[in-house]
Amino acid sequence: MIKKILRKSFIISSLLVFSIFLLDRLSKIYVIYLNKKFLGSELLSSKFLNIRLIWNEGIAFGLLSFNETVFYNALTVLILIIILIIFFMLSKSNGIKKFSLMMILGGAIGNVYDRIFYGAVPDFIDFHIGNFHWFIFNVADIFITLGVIFMIIIEITGNNKNDKYEIL
Repeated sequence: MIKKILRKSFIISSLLVFSIFLLDRLSKIYVIYLNKKFLGSELLSSKFLNIRLIWNEGIAFGLLSFNETVFYNALTVLILIIILIIFFMLSKSNGIKKFSLMMILGGAIGNVYDRIFYGAVPDFIDFHIGNFHWFIFNVADIFITLGVIFMIIIEITGNNKNDKYEIL
């Protein structure tokens, strides 16, 4: 009985992580395709949102971008270690905390995939108000950020010790 429940929970968790990864991949593939088709022009431009492809060699929101291959590879290895830690934390978590970790894991896998296969992460969502532009990001970054926000809320409210919000 317990193995059946664990298997069901693992399958649901895996499907959620894979769905986040797939949504991220499809969005990036589509933007890269449009970028090639229109030769790098801005794909969408509106009052508050632009869609334009940039290649991010750093971490979240372009931080720690540099051209040194050794540092880039070390950063990629560090991200892979963090993914393994998150995977371990997932096995020990439940409820909203587990859901938050799944969002972070799905987004992190999407971005590390790009780092390994493209050598950079394609970012394309550019929110702005007038001339103030937020950092350009992608779908994986959205899930990572939401997961981290939920984790912070869980820690602040102390709900991480309460199983009444169990989801998976």
